Amino acid sequence: MSSRPVEPVLVVQNTRSGGPGRVGDWLGEAGVGLEVLRPYEGEELPEKLGGRPLIVLGGGFLPDDDERAPWLPATRRLAAQALDAGTPVLGICLGGQLLAQVAGGGVRGSHGRPEYGSTRITLRPEAADDALLHGLGETVPAIERHVDQITQLPPGAVWLASTEACPHQAFRVGERAWGVQFHPEAAAGRIAGWDPEPLARQGYDRDALHAAAVADEAAAVAAWSVVTRRFARVCASRS
Repeated sequence: MSSRPVEPVLVVQNTRSGGPGRVGDWLGEAGVGLEVLRPYEGEELPEKLGGRPLIVLGGGFLPDDDERAPWLPATRRLAAQALDAGTPVLGICLGGQLLAQVAGGGVRGSHGRPEYGSTRITLRPEAADDALLHGLGETVPAIERHVDQITQLPPGAVWLASTEACPHQAFRVGERAWGVQFHPEAAAGRIAGWDPEPLARQGYDRDALHAAAVADEAAAVAAWSVVTRRFARVCASRS
């Protein structure tokens, strides 16, 4: 591993409330800084990634919803550059869907059963050899908040995790690009601030979701803090 400092991870934040959360904190503890760009506020994304690690966060858009989120073409371009260069990537929710689409997979809006709140993620056998997800056990809780889904993984992608309602919960493209449908960055307390009315229309009770997430919080932190620190090591190995 090089002794040079780890370059800051470029983070694309797609909504005001959708920041890097505790994933950012854990990366910082591991010695990896962040440059968070907020294009919804008018901040421009760079033309070139320049070999830097990339994180694309969630948001209430499809990966090609360019009319509502006009920065998405630039985000897709950065993700494509990362894939071409073998640069570390972590795509979360929308970011995972965008990674899948850029790599040749498929995404559909309002597809399948929506998932909200703490959900048991089932690790597939392929995760046993994965640099981020190995050794986590058979299931791990993570917070979900989505109505859209990845319907087809990219050619050659490694399928790492699933749930009954949404099969493609985690995958890897190549050796250093991961996409997840769930939110490892979101703490249980975030659910208390969700608007209860849309949840009720989907058959969910916000207070019950919050209570379940609080009960799962220790297990979620134990798993996703480890995964984040492993991603930090992947980033360091490219410095």
